[in-house]
Amino acid sequence: MARAQSDSETFDFVIIGGGSAGSVLAARLSEISGNRVLLLEAGGTNQSLLVRMPAGAGTLFKQKSSFNWGLSTVPQNNLDGRRLYWPRGRGLGGSSAINGLIYIRGHRRDYDQWRQLGLKGWAFEDVLPYFRRSENFEGGADAFHGDEGPLKVEWGKSPPARRALYEAFIQSGRAAGFPVSADFNGAEQAGMGQYQLTISDGERQSAARAFLEPIAGQRPNLAVRTGAHVSRILMEEGRACGVEFRLNKDTQTQTIMAAREIILCAGAVHSPAILQRSGIGDPADLRAAGIGIRHALPGVGRNLQDHLDVALVAQTHSRATAWSTNRGWRKPLIGIDYLLRKRGPGRENFLEAGAFLDSRPGLDRPDLQVHFVAGIVIDHMRSQINKDGFTLHICQLRPESRGAVRVPNADPLADPLIDPDYLATAEDRRALREAVRIGRRIFAENPMAGLITGELLPGAGIDTDAGIDAWIRRAAETIYHPVGTCKMGAPGDEMAVVDDELRLCGIAGLRVVDASVMPLLVSGNTNAPTLMIAEKAADLILGRPPLPRAELSHGAAGDEMRPANSPRAVPWDSGFASL
Repeated sequence: MARAQSDSETFDFVIIGGGSAGSVLAARLSEISGNRVLLLEAGGTNQSLLVRMPAGAGTLFKQKSSFNWGLSTVPQNNLDGRRLYWPRGRGLGGSSAINGLIYIRGHRRDYDQWRQLGLKGWAFEDVLPYFRRSENFEGGADAFHGDEGPLKVEWGKSPPARRALYEAFIQSGRAAGFPVSADFNGAEQAGMGQYQLTISDGERQSAARAFLEPIAGQRPNLAVRTGAHVSRILMEEGRACGVEFRLNKDTQTQTIMAAREIILCAGAVHSPAILQRSGIGDPADLRAAGIGIRHALPGVGRNLQDHLDVALVAQTHSRATAWSTNRGWRKPLIGIDYLLRKRGPGRENFLEAGAFLDSRPGLDRPDLQVHFVAGIVIDHMRSQINKDGFTLHICQLRPESRGAVRVPNADPLADPLIDPDYLATAEDRRALREAVRIGRRIFAENPMAGLITGELLPGAGIDTDAGIDAWIRRAAETIYHPVGTCKMGAPGDEMAVVDDELRLCGIAGLRVVDASVMPLLVSGNTNAPTLMIAEKAADLILGRPPLPRAELSHGAAGDEMRPANSPRAVPWDSGFASL
């Protein structure tokens, strides 16, 4: 391909995608004043009150909008042919601007397994310093947490009546025989516990809020352009040299040149799509889309993994739930109270407790994650059950099923074809079936049993393997954690898209930095790991030595790490006087 016109703008680094990873990289690369950095984002600035207000998440992810790509899968063979709705963040901050605000890193074995795949520098003790570098944890620094980073992380701050519901869930899990974890991001992940949240002083801490807003207008070497839909990456003699894009829906394309590197940070769906539209990918996929082959790379778009979720719902007599809190005349007042005083339920995500549990004995780490919601939340908030209730969202953490993302054509505005191929294996089906039974065990124990007046979903009559499986096929949905479509791989891995320094295989000057590079899905929510990947990538791109490895002692084989200091207690008062 011929080089673009000589009057095209040139930057040292061009970052495609202003989501979680792109926000981090724009901030880190522009810390060096001599680096000319451009951030291109297809969405807007995401300055809405709904983004700032934690309770706004339910509105943001339930429909396609300027904040949400609102994608869908192709019909799923093992889910009764349903097309599953896939919310994905659009605009600065990406999915961190619309997500449920949970800060989870995953299990240490996840990253050690990456290293066992031959990926140097990705073991847990290698990446923990990068988690700590980005974090500003209200509990202070220790062996697992940082308190000097841009991203503010805190424990939930719900009022006593709702806090008592979360504590009731934890104590019921303990009564069901599960341990309690003092810190899911600390020494022991397994068990019941409280989530840490990307909230500070009642405001969402998206990646853009944490990394970009503090430097807005202060760095002349950083340019941010929103509404920029990237058509393709330009290449010359085996090197990525420029980016072609359109502003909003303008039919005229513009070209930006990159003197040093182009960094693709568009996420697990759009990063492989941009590569494919650029002629980089599996030749069969490119031919099917009518796109010329520039560089054959069969792994692009493959290896798609996601957490599939089931939602158990129980009705309650408690009036501390989201429905009673937000119903009727109270609902409009919540936004007004938050806007004027930053007070009230608008400061909450209604999801402050959860669990990491084993679906069967003999596992080296939990394979189920539970999100306990103090309200009824099903079908991405698109279906309403107007009752007081609780929801247990339970997902399988390490599915065996693998899917793919493909583009239908070269149109940058066409939605990619997403096929996660959910529940393709017997193990995946077994794990979710067991998840339903474990959720019921927790609800059957006091104090939760004393709060519950009946099971709404799946329903008391659904209790056989066949019945549960059929309900899962009708009801399971994504919990929003797609990864793997531009996976890291060691030399010799024919399906690798990037190497362990995130450089695209076979093309110079191009890296991928986002959740798509994860070779295997982590055991938890994926936003914090994506921030970590970007923090580490900044050092790789700038040629800096890696941060010193964490020094952590280990217990017996299979045990979690032991912290250098005493574990932090769950910061709640016990007792249920407010129920």
